[in-house]
Amino acid sequence: MLHAAMLRRGLLAWVSRVGGVLVLLCCSLSLLYVMTCSPPHSDDPPLSHALPRAGPNHPSVQSYQVLLQEREEQHRLHITSLKREIAQLKEALQERSQQLKGGQEAGAQGGGLGEAPGAKSQQADLQEFLKSQLSKAEVTAGIRLPSEYAVVPFESFTLQRVYQLEMGLTRHPEEKPVRKDKREELGEVLEMALHSLNTPSSQQDGRGAAERASKVYAPSDFIEGITRTEKDKGTLYELTFRGESSNEFRRLVLFRPFGPLMKVKNERVDTANVPINIIVPLSRRTDKFKQFMQNFREVCVRQDGRVHLTVVYFGKEQMSEVRSTLENTSREVNFKNYTLLQLDEEFSRGRGLDIGARAWKGGNVLLFFCDVDIYFTADFLNSCRLNTQPGKKVFYPVLFSQYNPTLIYGSPEHIPPVEQQLVIKKDTGFWRDFGFGMTCQYRSDFINIGGFDIDIKGWGGEDVHLYRKYLHSNLLVVRAPSRGLFHLWHEKHCADELPPDQYRMCMQSKAMNEASHGQLGMLFFRHEIEAHLRKQKQRQNSNPKKT
Repeated sequence: MLHAAMLRRGLLAWVSRVGGVLVLLCCSLSLLYVMTCSPPHSDDPPLSHALPRAGPNHPSVQSYQVLLQEREEQHRLHITSLKREIAQLKEALQERSQQLKGGQEAGAQGGGLGEAPGAKSQQADLQEFLKSQLSKAEVTAGIRLPSEYAVVPFESFTLQRVYQLEMGLTRHPEEKPVRKDKREELGEVLEMALHSLNTPSSQQDGRGAAERASKVYAPSDFIEGITRTEKDKGTLYELTFRGESSNEFRRLVLFRPFGPLMKVKNERVDTANVPINIIVPLSRRTDKFKQFMQNFREVCVRQDGRVHLTVVYFGKEQMSEVRSTLENTSREVNFKNYTLLQLDEEFSRGRGLDIGARAWKGGNVLLFFCDVDIYFTADFLNSCRLNTQPGKKVFYPVLFSQYNPTLIYGSPEHIPPVEQQLVIKKDTGFWRDFGFGMTCQYRSDFINIGGFDIDIKGWGGEDVHLYRKYLHSNLLVVRAPSRGLFHLWHEKHCADELPPDQYRMCMQSKAMNEASHGQLGMLFFRHEIEAHLRKQKQRQNSNPKKT
């Protein structure tokens, strides 16, 4: 008992001494912390006073913000590039796995365990093909061309604009890239160029690592690029960036080779049982309607034979003449497949086409929206059938619009018959790439998409509205020039009752329909030309040749 008590007292004494030491150590650490973290002496100026205050408009802050933005943009582009490379590697890995799997299966079937024949050389063959495409294209050297017409021109572009030569009548010489694929194409090219410039391996051109890190290229360094496509070889891009001094630039040349052809589909299309319902809205203009029916009688009745005609007539004036023309055609060529609808209201092209389409009760049918001043061939009717598919495709042909025949042929006495005027040349007409009124689509697609905006009255606007509906849908819009579809010239009148936007569209169309640029120039300068001819004649009369 005594021994146990003594042991207990000794243990308590030891614990008390250890506790005292710990308390002393904690106090020392606390004192040291207070001395170290205490504020400076009141006589010393605070740090905020010692440094200049930098407001949001201070030059250094602005420069830091610009630098941060450039770094942020560069990191974003780099991350996007890495994601794309990862996706490409995954795709290549998956393809390689499938090749190995196919080789193993082939080896197992043949009693062996080796890879499929030629599997190892596929990658080498692909690399060889891409190199051959590059060597054939005009990238590092030019080729001999027969004339100036054989040159493939470049387009130039910046971060915001594309400068193009081939404009048609709707595109501009300078414009933003509207099409999504064009924007993504140029964005990918710029992204790859920046990634190449900022990758260390691309900057090891004999200079040290310190100089290599002194320039981080950003989109703001891009000055200009040029591009052109050789359709059998690939697309060439040359991009120019600002360098590290005012007189230094970096140029990157990129090439996108086109791969070999791939067979996507091989199908048989039978159009024998595909009738076309041609819908024509009309108000007066009976002389044009008679001309239209002559073309209809020859092409649709005698050559094709699978056409129904729906005429939607507005008003009562000249209605009897339209009915008489249809009845005469029916009697002379034994044609019964027509419908005549009369609306006693103001003319509206969209409403007429909408009513004509909905009036059909024979199930789903291919519709061709047509105007009375349109001339078409049997080949066009086949194109209408082949380029449409219910639930999948609609056809928006680009028709050839005829210039004023009086200006083309010099005088009314020299104008040939209509059939001989249908020549696709620069001086006879133009591709009407701003018009969307003539179109082929199945009735089910027209009904499902909501039809025309029937609130639009008079001329223009309704066709663009329907066209945009199809563009916003999942249907494929086939837009292509049609060599068998013509707009016959007629004098255009723009009514004063039209709203300003429709009136402006009408006047623009009127200005483009008269003659080519060169022909209009000859008319504009005709007085100078006549004066020149008179002077030449006077000189000849004053200086007769000696016999």
